[in-house]
Amino acid sequence: MMRVLVAATDSIVRAGLESILRASPDLLVVGVASDLDSVVALITAQSPDVVLMELGLQDEEPVSEKLVPLSTLTEVAIVLLGDTFQGDWITEALRLGVRAVLPRRATAEEILQAVVAAAAGLVVLHPDAIDLLLPVLSSVTQPVHEATLVQALTPREIEVLGMLAEGLGNKAIARRLSISEHTVKFHVSSIFTKLNARSRTEAVTLGARQGLIML
Repeated sequence: MMRVLVAATDSIVRAGLESILRASPDLLVVGVASDLDSVVALITAQSPDVVLMELGLQDEEPVSEKLVPLSTLTEVAIVLLGDTFQGDWITEALRLGVRAVLPRRATAEEILQAVVAAAAGLVVLHPDAIDLLLPVLSSVTQPVHEATLVQALTPREIEVLGMLAEGLGNKAIARRLSISEHTVKFHVSSIFTKLNARSRTEAVTLGARQGLIML
């Protein structure tokens, strides 16, 4: 199960983000923070996979001042929420290892997709941010996707996709994961749908191109 830390200055925003995450059976909220010091402490104590962070990015404090302490602590994936997009702070955020940038008005589905994709190593940019970053996207090493176009796989689906890449059949995957063959078939079907793949080979190829698995 993916471990997620929620961070936001506003209590209503914190509660809303926590509610969105808790609605997913694949995500576990391991902490909620209201300031940067608490984020740092909870990352150290809870070792989350992802930090979903909305900390008033549009105030006078440079984004680098918020992110440097986190980028030096751990390999945790950071998903940022902000009011408006500015090319300079988005570029700086990506340079410091942020994996996803979304507006505060992002839908629950967009947020969940971004969290899962960021944990898988993808960079996810909302369409609002794409135009501002076209001149610098070539310097970003990770694959970049628009959030509305990425239907992210769940952690379990990524695990199954990796086993498909190994050439395992449904029965072998079921044995390894201690789940039913019917459940494996469900995961494979979902993978095909989300990746728009027509075969296992195509799903593996598309997954590798998106950075979900390594071949």
